[in-house]
Amino acid sequence: MIRIHFTAADFARVRFALRPSPLAELNTALMTMSRPDGQPLFGRWRQRVLRSLPAAVGPLRDLVPAGEAPRFIDVFSETLDEGLNAVRASRPELVRSEIERVHAAHPAPAPPWIRDLRRSDPAAWRVLRRAQHSAFETIVRPVWDLVQDLHHTEFTRHALTVAEHGIGAALTGAGTGTGTGRVREDVWEIEGPEQDIHLRGRGVLLRPTFHWTGHPLVSDLPDHPLVVTLPAGPGLPLTPAGPPTARTALASVLGHTRADILLLLTRAHTTTALAHHLRLSAPTVSTHTAALRAAGLITTTRTGRAVLHRRTALGSLLVRGRTYGLHLP
Repeated sequence: MIRIHFTAADFARVRFALRPSPLAELNTALMTMSRPDGQPLFGRWRQRVLRSLPAAVGPLRDLVPAGEAPRFIDVFSETLDEGLNAVRASRPELVRSEIERVHAAHPAPAPPWIRDLRRSDPAAWRVLRRAQHSAFETIVRPVWDLVQDLHHTEFTRHALTVAEHGIGAALTGAGTGTGTGRVREDVWEIEGPEQDIHLRGRGVLLRPTFHWTGHPLVSDLPDHPLVVTLPAGPGLPLTPAGPPTARTALASVLGHTRADILLLLTRAHTTTALAHHLRLSAPTVSTHTAALRAAGLITTTRTGRAVLHRRTALGSLLVRGRTYGLHLP
């Protein structure tokens, strides 16, 4: 169990990543490739990817000899170039200590290029950059559009959970569908190897990942917010696919009935009219409109004996797929 200790300042500094990180998604994909997995679909995915990897990716096996990656490649930049540049800008002392740590239990000596990397040789850094770039283009790039769509869905799910139920519900996993955590007073407990992490005002950055189905992953670098990577994919290997319809995408976030209500509210509707269109009872519709209103997606006003529901600007942005850069066709 991982126990993350919050202060009041930390609860105020819980953020959800606005966009997916190319290198972070690559790292989880490589972790999935390297671990034993009894799921046949992932086994076939692993074999297919391994057959397609170019020789330039080979140095990554040298860098991660025993399944645990050095922390200096654990970066969360929003573009591939930014991520690769951030890796290159790692502090030399961190690079040296992390290479020594991951190779300490490995019986074979480190290859020459790893020893050169430890000494900050520019040619060794070029080898690593080429390996990471090639791996991303082969493994993640074919499904990157899908990763972005899935991330946008998770972002919206998290925002709606915080709006309707508060940050505690989002931390317990209600916002991402993992359901792996619980909050006890000022401690967030999540599945993972036994450890205690004291934030002391650094805050937390929540990140979904779509190539990992294990326990949440934490990146705890000094003087940085704690990054918690939450498995949020479908539990199956990602494959290139067309984008979902607007109703399907909204329903994955709101549920089918609330998505239908939001789509119907291109103009104001009464509760009775919504119930007629959806073939539901008025009390059922009222329950759903109350939830949408609490999330700031609709407003409700009384005109005489009629109760009128309208979409808010936020609700319209969500439908059009522009909320925080969201792309919902």
